[in-house]
Amino acid sequence: MTKYRSVFISDVHLGTQACQAEEFLKFLKSFECEKLYLVGDIIDGWEMHKRMYWPQAHNDVIQKLLRKSRKGTEIYYIPGNHDEFLRSFGMQLLGNVNLVPDTVHISPSGKTYLVIHGDQFDVVVRNAKWLAHVGSWAYDVAISLNIVINKTRQLLGLPYWSLSAWAKYKVKSAVNFIGNYEESLTEFAKSKNVDGIICGHIHHANICDMNGIKYMNCGDWVESCTAIVEHYDGRFELLRYHNESKKADKQTL
Repeated sequence: MTKYRSVFISDVHLGTQACQAEEFLKFLKSFECEKLYLVGDIIDGWEMHKRMYWPQAHNDVIQKLLRKSRKGTEIYYIPGNHDEFLRSFGMQLLGNVNLVPDTVHISPSGKTYLVIHGDQFDVVVRNAKWLAHVGSWAYDVAISLNIVINKTRQLLGLPYWSLSAWAKYKVKSAVNFIGNYEESLTEFAKSKNVDGIICGHIHHANICDMNGIKYMNCGDWVESCTAIVEHYDGRFELLRYHNESKKADKQTL
C-alpha cells in the first residue's frame, strides 16, 4: 500500500450516475495518508435534489472515508457548489471529519497552500446560478453520450475518448474560461500571501507555476479519475488513476 503525506481529491459527485464510485473506492483502498482533503463536490446535492440515486458503491465510499478518519487520517471537507448545503453548518467537526469553508495546508518545508473548491471564482456560478444548473445538465448529457460513444469504441477496439474533454479543449470560450479561472485563483492566492493554491470545480486536473504561485487542480472522479498527492519530501504529483493497470500516471512538480 502506498503511503503519502497528504492527498487532495475533488469533484467525486456521489449521488450521480456519472460518478465512478467503484474506481474511487479502489483508489481509496490503495493508499494511506496523514491528511486527506476533500476539496468540494464530493456529494452532488444538485442532482440528488432532482432525483435520488445512491447505490451501494456510493455508500461504500462514505464508509471507507469514515474508516480512514477513525484510523487516524485527518480529513478536511471543503464544500463546493454542488454540496453547498454543507456550508450552512459553518466550521464543524462531523465525527472525525473537519468541515471547513477553506483551509491552509503547510508543506514539510513550511510552504503554504490555500485549499479551496474554487466555485467562488466562477462568474456563472456566482452571478447566474440558473445558468450554472443548465450547464450542469448539459455536462450530464455529454457524459451520457460519452458512455454510448465509448461502448461503441470498445467494441471496435479503440481507446477511451472523452467528448466533454474534447469540447473543453476545442471550444475557444471553454479554453478561455479555464485560463481565466486559473489566473483568478493564482491572483487570489498571491493576495493571501501563500505559496500556492489547491482547488477543484472545473474538472480540469493540472499542476503548474503561474506568476510565482503553484496552481494545483485535483480534477474529478467523473471522467479523469485524478488526485493530487504530496510525498513526505514535499513533492506534489498529479495522479491519473487507471484500475486496468492498477497503476497511476504521474505528473510531478
